[in-house]
Amino acid sequence: MKRREFIWLLGGAAAAWPFAARTQQRERIRRIGVLMNSAADDPDGQARLTGFLQGLQKFGWTAGHNVRIDYRWAKYDDDRRRYAAELVALTPDVIMASASASVAFLQQASRTVPIVFAAVTDPIGQGFVTTLGRPGGSTTGFALYEYGMGTKWLELLKEIAPGITRVAVLRDPTVPFASGELGAIQAAAPSLRVEVSALAIREGSDIEPGITGFARGSSGGLIVLGSTMTYAHRDLIIRLAAEHRLPAVYAARNYITEGGLVSYGPDRVDLYRSAAAYVDRILKGEKPADLPVQLPTKYELVINVKAAKALGLDVPSTLLARADEVVE
Repeated sequence: MKRREFIWLLGGAAAAWPFAARTQQRERIRRIGVLMNSAADDPDGQARLTGFLQGLQKFGWTAGHNVRIDYRWAKYDDDRRRYAAELVALTPDVIMASASASVAFLQQASRTVPIVFAAVTDPIGQGFVTTLGRPGGSTTGFALYEYGMGTKWLELLKEIAPGITRVAVLRDPTVPFASGELGAIQAAAPSLRVEVSALAIREGSDIEPGITGFARGSSGGLIVLGSTMTYAHRDLIIRLAAEHRLPAVYAARNYITEGGLVSYGPDRVDLYRSAAAYVDRILKGEKPADLPVQLPTKYELVINVKAAKALGLDVPSTLLARADEVVE
């Protein structure tokens, strides 16, 4: 090869190196961890995960093409703790955590791996972030609702069952935000002429005696606060409410599709789609500390007319007109 040709080839190769490096960097497979707060066969959990994956695809991330996604499904705390450590050990670029318990165990496992939560109540009170506007650290995401939601649940219960004078609030007292939600409900009770009492549910075995004991009185209703404990035993809670003819308000739609009376809360599938947007921004170089925690923008009211009829309730037409979904 002549000297002139060699120099030309060398120069061309050198010019191509930065382009090749940029292409390789751009096409690098990124890694996302996902820690779900339910069993893998839970239909509601699958719907939320589908929303998250749809959100990723909207931003150009496709599993097996430019991103690898490692899934862990954990219904119980022992599993969440173990799977949180497993996901962190995989050194992902970011982890999407479905709820409070998942976030807590992930933060115990690492304070540097970026975490995006999809549905957490009171992230400041639980110590996940410093402020909503400037989360600080490596964690940010989407909050479920503010404590004022408790007032709406009580108002809704009185609207659908105006005859109630006593309300039991099922809550897990070990959950930090449960006291704030209970306080909001208690503050609204006098104006609605309702007596509020708390039913502490620390274990699944507390549920039946608690609800049965409360049901011995008359004109009672239930508000079921969201928690890992109440979610895991929702079938039992829904059944007992029906057996004891207790109108009940829940925080999530799936309680109603499974037989409950009425729910009001954020569209959780929409929250998971939104979480995908934050995962996308982190994969593109932004820091969780700079991404503000956001509150839901889309809420849904779901009413089970069949459950209402079984309780002898006539759902007001004005309430049905406001419903996002009516289950027959």
